Amino acid sequence: MRRILITGGAGFVGSNLCARLVQEKENHVICLDNLFTGRMVNIEPLMGLPNFEFIKHDVQEYIDIPCDQIYNAACPASPPAYQQSPTNTTKTCVLGILNMLELAKKYDATLMQFSTSEVYGDPEVHPQVESYRGCVNPIGIRSCYDEGKRCAEALCFDYHREFGTKIKVIRIFNTYGPNMDPQDGRVVSNFIIQALKGEDLTIYGDGSQTRSFQYIDDLIEGIYRMMNTSRGDFLGPVNLGNHGEFTMLELAEKVLAMTGSKSKIVFRPLPGDDPTRRQANTDVAYRELQGWTSKITLEEGLKKTIPYFENYCR
Repeated sequence: MRRILITGGAGFVGSNLCARLVQEKENHVICLDNLFTGRMVNIEPLMGLPNFEFIKHDVQEYIDIPCDQIYNAACPASPPAYQQSPTNTTKTCVLGILNMLELAKKYDATLMQFSTSEVYGDPEVHPQVESYRGCVNPIGIRSCYDEGKRCAEALCFDYHREFGTKIKVIRIFNTYGPNMDPQDGRVVSNFIIQALKGEDLTIYGDGSQTRSFQYIDDLIEGIYRMMNTSRGDFLGPVNLGNHGEFTMLELAEKVLAMTGSKSKIVFRPLPGDDPTRRQANTDVAYRELQGWTSKITLEEGLKKTIPYFENYCR
């Protein structure tokens, strides 16, 4: 069987990836997570399956697991979570990728690094293309995550050049869907929960800042194609995101309309270093990943996501 290690496998993206990969009976999926932000409830449906196992472990510490593929998704991904312990976030990014690269080198495994659109910072190029090097504050309140991910990308390519380690790098734009932690502070989950509870929807800034919102199924398909592409020399980085662009105010209004909520929209000061515009250019993904593109519209994705949070709010 093909042994697949997924770090951060009990998190939002990791658990959805685990669920996709265990469907292929030739895969033995090993979910590694220290449960700092990952949740056992996300992988409960998989526990007991013969081709799935869970190991509680922190990627900051080396672990020797024979494997053929490694998906490195371990790291808090929402600002409240990664700012809760910024030094721990940076160590997870840097020590975690070093340990996984050593593991990949030992077993000649292919490692995929889950990077982020945050490597572009507050971009001066719009939409963001992979060749853009970013505009990141290296000493700001978000730098633990932004610079941690940038360093992880650098280490991946250095290991590839120096040791021939097989790598792939993806840059994930804002993603939402089932298995999101309702308490992690991401904008989609915040708006939906506030609307369902009849609370004010909180917008930081004037609501004009933009994001691309990608439904989780589209992301998982892009991840799968990137790992299994026949183009072995295509390493990335590659943007995986929705090519649409929505303001925070537009998102809030959509959530209110789709939930039927009577909640009001209120405005609060914008946090430091919060990007003003964010939109994925996905031309490279379309060209290199067999025509991959985000297919699920924001409305369709919200229809799939709102029931998940309705269960939480009951």
